[in-house]
Amino acid sequence: MSEIFSVPEMSCGHCKTTVENAVSSVGGVRSAEVNLEAKTVTVDHDDTVDNTAIVGAIQEAGYQVA
Repeated sequence: MSEIFSVPEMSCGHCKTTVENAVSSVGGVRSAEVNLEAKTVTVDHDDTVDNTAIVGAIQEAGYQVA
């Protein structure tokens, strides 16, 4: 399953790495790819992952999900 989350505060390579690492650490997430231009993160995960866990990981990394 693939989902896209809007993270408007991301603006640099550090943001990209931080968000990708945070989301990738959630159990069941297969990949996380940030698009800085679109300010989104595309998350590929299995069906057991709850979106609140992904949003929580992004927020714990210091970013807000729109």
